[in-house]
Amino acid sequence: MVTRRSLIALALVLIGITQAAPWWAGREERQIAAQVAALAQPGDIRMLASDGCGVCVTARAWFTRHGVAFSECSVERDAACRASLQAHQAPGTPLMLVRGKPQLGFSPERLRAALLPTCMGERCQKGRGSPG
Repeated sequence: MVTRRSLIALALVLIGITQAAPWWAGREERQIAAQVAALAQPGDIRMLASDGCGVCVTARAWFTRHGVAFSECSVERDAACRASLQAHQAPGTPLMLVRGKPQLGFSPERLRAALLPTCMGERCQKGRGSPG
């Protein structure tokens, strides 16, 4: 038989879970952001952006909010930027150049993976992908 006390306890547990879930998700984002900020040196990340690109706005805000070193150019206002986008045959923006390697779109997880050093035996190389 369900008692009033057990219903209240269940309600409190459910409230606790709904409050904890966003905190937990934010915790992971903060950890990734801290790692990207620590790994990225000036010149490591260049964002090729366009003026009407919503993902570019999101990426710019994320970099700024988390103190990540990055540079940016506009394909509409900068001919060299537009030429770089075309040279990489990117279908759109943002195009992230992470240590010279292209990534289409914005993904903090992919940025972190590209910036992490890869160790093979005694040698470590920055941003070379996974060992193997």
